[in-house]
Amino acid sequence: MSHIVHRNLLKDPPIAVSGQGIWLRDSTGHDVIDGSGGAAVACLGHGHPHVVSAMKAQIDRLCYAHTALFSASSAEKLAEVLVGHKPGGLTHAYFVSSGSEGMEAALKIARQYFLEAGEPQRTRFIARRQSYHGNTLGALAASGNIARRTPYAPILSDGFSHVSPCFAYRDRRDDETDAEYVARLAAELEAEFQRLGPRNVIAFCAETVVGATLGCATALPGYFQAMRAVCDRHGALLILDEVMSGMGRTGTLHAWEQEGVSPDIQVIAKGLGGGYQPIGGILVHGRVVETLKRGTGTFKHGHTYQAHPVACAAALAVQEVIAEENLLANVCATGALLERALMERLGNHRHVGDIRGRGLFWAVEFVQDRASKATFDPAFGVNERIKHAAFAHGLACYPMGGTIDGKHGDHVILSPPYIVNARDVEMIVERFGAAVDEVFANLPKG
Repeated sequence: MSHIVHRNLLKDPPIAVSGQGIWLRDSTGHDVIDGSGGAAVACLGHGHPHVVSAMKAQIDRLCYAHTALFSASSAEKLAEVLVGHKPGGLTHAYFVSSGSEGMEAALKIARQYFLEAGEPQRTRFIARRQSYHGNTLGALAASGNIARRTPYAPILSDGFSHVSPCFAYRDRRDDETDAEYVARLAAELEAEFQRLGPRNVIAFCAETVVGATLGCATALPGYFQAMRAVCDRHGALLILDEVMSGMGRTGTLHAWEQEGVSPDIQVIAKGLGGGYQPIGGILVHGRVVETLKRGTGTFKHGHTYQAHPVACAAALAVQEVIAEENLLANVCATGALLERALMERLGNHRHVGDIRGRGLFWAVEFVQDRASKATFDPAFGVNERIKHAAFAHGLACYPMGGTIDGKHGDHVILSPPYIVNARDVEMIVERFGAAVDEVFANLPKG
């Protein structure tokens, strides 16, 4: 047995020994298509020569310098690429080592913003149920992922409350139009502001496209504009978590570009560095930074490895490749192919309730009965069974249970690298479809 504390302590995972393009190989010689990019991370696949070369060059120059003393050229260049053109008013970047750390930084800078602005009474955050913002305690407190919260609930902050997500497949009433459903959600957010005291709320936090917890759930048109309007009415900030859905995953560099709003603070990570090095961060609106400048002149937060030179060099190279190889256009084109292929292969499957997503970020939700949307007994572990069957067929995917309430519901995410072509998409859906058929042919009755 391994001496590593693995995710599953009862069984050691296979050892990955190499990766190239969309392929991974384990120590037994089993080749697997990385059909989910890990956890929607490996946006360029594996072993891209430009990224590898940039990392080696940075290592030869400088591996580490503490940010209390120095900045690094790779960090400065990365920030210039991301916010030098002030997208949506975002003017500054702060780089850390993960999405969870990014959310912690977002929560802290939002709180400090109101301290510096003379509103210390603002101490509350509103997020959404069935959301996920990270595994550190602050990020987990913001999260609405019941399964992940439950063991640690006694030590989570009570400064967070949660409203409904925009999840039309299950939560929109049959007698509601899209606009009526959005209006109901806006009214719910307004009611929560009123319950907490409108001038006590720091921010509303949401995933622009919900990631693993709900499985690539996109908002209805006008939803984020309605949420932004509630925040603006009460002077609260809008924090958008694009750790999974951002940096090109949904077809635009920022997922919010498709929603008609821009955030005050944006959290980024996975597609930022493509897995070549651990990196995450926040992009911050100019008015937030200017308020801190006029106040204490500091951000009272920090990490030993923030803005790590090698991590920033890797992320900069990833962003260069995305731009130079026109990969956002490929995400849109192959994303449309992936949607169509999934619909053709599984759209009429008796146990497929919903196929949803955007760009190269898609999920299939599995149900016992399509008409009632009844879920499978969690003991069956449908999503895990599909993961293992897909792996045997040579495909890595990203499964999740508890779609509905933290316990019931199964979905599986496919989020392949931005470099996939039409044949790659065809292979991914072929292998995924074969795994789904195999699982449901052998699922226990009951």
